[in-house]
Amino acid sequence: MNEKKYLKWYQKVAYGSGDMASNCGYALISSFMLLYLTTAVGLNSLVIGNLMMASKLLDGVSDIFFGGMMDKTKSKMGQARPWMLFGQIGVSASLFLVFAIPSMSETMQYAYFFVFYTAFNAIFYTANSIAYSSLAAKITKNGQERVQLGSIRFIFATFTTLVVSYNVMGLVERFGGGAKGWRMVALVFAVIALVVNTFSVLMVKEVPDEDAAAEQKPAESEQKQPASEKVSFGQSLKLLLKNPYYILILGLYLVNYVYSGITQGVGIFFMTYYMGDPALLGTFSLVSLVPVMLILMVTPALVKKFGTMRKMNLYARIVTILMGILFLVGALNKNLPVMLIAAFFRNMAGGPLTGTLNALVAETSDYTYRTQKVRIDGVMFSCSSIGVKLGGGIGSAVVGWLLAIGGFDGTVDIQPASAVNMIFFMYAVIPIIFGLFMALLIYLLKVEDANRKWDSEHAAAEGGAE
Repeated sequence: MNEKKYLKWYQKVAYGSGDMASNCGYALISSFMLLYLTTAVGLNSLVIGNLMMASKLLDGVSDIFFGGMMDKTKSKMGQARPWMLFGQIGVSASLFLVFAIPSMSETMQYAYFFVFYTAFNAIFYTANSIAYSSLAAKITKNGQERVQLGSIRFIFATFTTLVVSYNVMGLVERFGGGAKGWRMVALVFAVIALVVNTFSVLMVKEVPDEDAAAEQKPAESEQKQPASEKVSFGQSLKLLLKNPYYILILGLYLVNYVYSGITQGVGIFFMTYYMGDPALLGTFSLVSLVPVMLILMVTPALVKKFGTMRKMNLYARIVTILMGILFLVGALNKNLPVMLIAAFFRNMAGGPLTGTLNALVAETSDYTYRTQKVRIDGVMFSCSSIGVKLGGGIGSAVVGWLLAIGGFDGTVDIQPASAVNMIFFMYAVIPIIFGLFMALLIYLLKVEDANRKWDSEHAAAEGGAE
């Protein structure tokens, strides 16, 4: 039986463009925040790392809180879209302010950074990103469309990251360099993000569960009926912990984005101090992100061919590990062609995971709905926000800590060998280690099989009852 289709092609594109808005801020902060703070402002990387980590402790609490708030929201726009729309206003404002640290005492500069960095992550980006992630489950109940949405959004995400990586340093200089240049760049991306996010929100519509229930099979229809009683925040947490696949998908998100936060944060340092050419960041971004965009276009077809997202991602992860080893060999010899080829295929193989993570969360949420008869999409999708922000923030903090341990000094042009070696370790060795962790988590994440088994057993039970 073919599933009902809920979305027009332009609505899929409009939803995907929301990740362009998201990455105008996320890519700028994750890739360039530390460079801005250590060079343009002159702050210490160890202190910055500690402040980032402290901020992320607050951030992790706010994710589940905002998810619970969204689940209780009732409005003409639905549950998710209001949070996505109004959250972006704060995202854009705090993005500009965090790159506009004024001249004051060093202590006050650290305090200023902490306040607006925390506001960006723990409050506004949290509200916006949880709403955006859960929206995929709310605007369509079609599994194939959810995979398509995941692929389209990450095409926009990778394209935006590519644009940011290639152009930020040049734009900083064009706007006058130094603190002024960074401030103007942040303003440009903040405005673009606000406009694109608004477009994304207004072009889609949430589908209530009761409207979709009639389209389900008999056994599914019964279990898809919305729960009559409200679920408290405490009950939501208990439901999360009852779902073993939530723990796995949360772990996968965290490991993936800690790794991403480290490689993105240290990338400009690797190109500048190990390869000796900061312009190479754009080149490596190109060979890293373009293959992701290409593979995401065919990811829905690959899922269909392999049968499950888990199976496809497991085979792909093996390829990323092998290409990571090849990259390490090339990096040890500063063999640029080998490094570029390895980066190209490593990221092509890793692309399907980014395109299916949201769909896997939707499957995990559906497992709770099947087994507990309760829909908690907002709290469930908090794992995506926790992963992106907490994981990415931890990754950025780790970069700051390890740079300090290596003896990095942002005020000098030539770094000690210990700092360069640490930069090399973060950019060339850590991806292999994290690849192994991700492979294990993907292997254990059998939620698709669990959902199919549940449907099969209950369909059989229904048939027997008749």
